[in-house]
Amino acid sequence: MKLHRTEFTQKLPITIEKAWDFFSSPLNLAEITPADMTFDVTSPNMENTKMYPGLIITYKVSPLLGIKLDWVTEITHVKDQEYFIDEQRFGPFAFWHHQHHFKPIDSGVLMHDILHYSVGWGPIGNVANALVVKNKIKGIFDFRYQKAEALFGKP
Repeated sequence: MKLHRTEFTQKLPITIEKAWDFFSSPLNLAEITPADMTFDVTSPNMENTKMYPGLIITYKVSPLLGIKLDWVTEITHVKDQEYFIDEQRFGPFAFWHHQHHFKPIDSGVLMHDILHYSVGWGPIGNVANALVVKNKIKGIFDFRYQKAEALFGKP
């Protein structure tokens, strides 16, 4: 199984409290995900829920060709206003480990994501990653970057 690593960084002109409040809410995930993925949080009672260790979040997502898939992640680690980690328990990847880091800086907040993932499927998965998956993941984070700037402004 080939493991891939990618990182994304963004500065926003908001307080750490405001960044944490928004990004640690599971229901806001849909707002920062491209509409063509039809990302729906299906977990019940998520209103006013913030990330905590052990939180299970269920979704319906259409990553490719409009095919709806179930995705289940667990929030495994949280340090308030510093980071949280989500790991896939069931879904489209053989492996998914996503770190979300937040750091106050003079001009606002620095967000840094570290994603490790594997498509699985051996050589077929490696080709799929090279041709589609890697670019799809980049597109998701590019969308998130633009959406966060639209919501909170440019640094």
